[in-house]
Amino acid sequence: MNIFKGLFKSRDKPKNSYSSPSYSYYFGRSNSGKRVTDRTALQHTVVYACVRILSEAIAQLPLHVYKYTENGKERVPMHPLYFLLHDQPNPEMTSFIFRETLMSHLLIYGNAFSQIIRNGHGEVMGLYPLMPDKIKIDRDEKNRLIYKYSRYDEANPNLKEQGEIILKAEDVLHIPGLGFDGLVGYSPIAMAKNAIGISLACEEYGSTFFANGASPSGILEHPGVIKDPEKIRQGWHNAYGSGNSHKVAVLEEGMKYQPISIPNNEAQFLETRKFQVEEIARLYRVPLHMIGDLEHATFSNIEQQSLEFVKYTLDPWLVRWEQSLQKSLLSDSEKGQYFIKFNVEGLLRGDYASRMQGYSIGIQNGFLCPNDVRTLENMNLIPEDKGGFTYMVNGSMTPLASAGAAYGKDSDNDGEKS
Repeated sequence: MNIFKGLFKSRDKPKNSYSSPSYSYYFGRSNSGKRVTDRTALQHTVVYACVRILSEAIAQLPLHVYKYTENGKERVPMHPLYFLLHDQPNPEMTSFIFRETLMSHLLIYGNAFSQIIRNGHGEVMGLYPLMPDKIKIDRDEKNRLIYKYSRYDEANPNLKEQGEIILKAEDVLHIPGLGFDGLVGYSPIAMAKNAIGISLACEEYGSTFFANGASPSGILEHPGVIKDPEKIRQGWHNAYGSGNSHKVAVLEEGMKYQPISIPNNEAQFLETRKFQVEEIARLYRVPLHMIGDLEHATFSNIEQQSLEFVKYTLDPWLVRWEQSLQKSLLSDSEKGQYFIKFNVEGLLRGDYASRMQGYSIGIQNGFLCPNDVRTLENMNLIPEDKGGFTYMVNGSMTPLASAGAAYGKDSDNDGEKS
């Protein structure tokens, strides 16, 4: 281990994207003029939908602790971590809520933090989420990672002090997103704030457009001199403003209405909004049909897109979760014996007919037994004495080298008899 001695002596402190002025990847005003923050971004329906889809997908998957065995692996429900991860990480949250919360933090802030509660033996007794926008990552005088948590409320019942609290690295579960130093992830929303800012600006423009009433802003032309133009303007607004769309306008005394605003279709308002939906979905790598855009979806490609969602969108997040959980929660002596893994089999299954055909092929070729299939389908197992664990092979299948061997033996015997 001495080969690493002194390697990190000159390394800079981890850069925090929320407080460091040396980076431009922070929440704030976009080029469109709209301010993009964690709150304003979530008010956009596409951002909210993408965050919800990914958070719920991670939260609904079964999460198990496994032990390596001679035959592969087996679940260990008696391990202390099993109940915390699978059922209830703390007295106030279910496993679903806990994982949903941390995943939403990852998607919004680029980092997910949880305080690890241990007993006197160092065993994990509980996990409590920490707000990412209240944490700064730094190093102490011995160059060890520390987490500075600013607490000015009662959100976490395990932290009694107020102000800045120092947490050791072994007391924090940290799941970082994509970052440039491998220690701090950058917020996807902050990185794409211009794209989100355009969407927010389009929403504001659309709201203003419809609030203007029956038609865009324009000019009321009068052939004579108007003594009180403000009264006419207010009367027009009351009669044909917001809430009075499609009413027939009545013009007196030779007045004419001349619209001056650019028509909505000429401004390509709808096209811009549709493109921004795709842009935000691209940011989170979420298929459009999952957020309600079925323009390019067909019955033949939705299932394939769903499988690609699991493979290319969820899998990287799952590996990030699994490795972070094992790094922070398993002791050094356990890391070679146990591992933590999500079960995605349910999401990868095809339709009923395809599954049954696959199971049939597996049983006939001897790499599945009836109880393997019943386990995958969440059915009760067949007792061993009833053949539930019997592996079978199709009788017509013989090794190529053995083809015709029986006939050769018979012909030899016939030759001896003759």
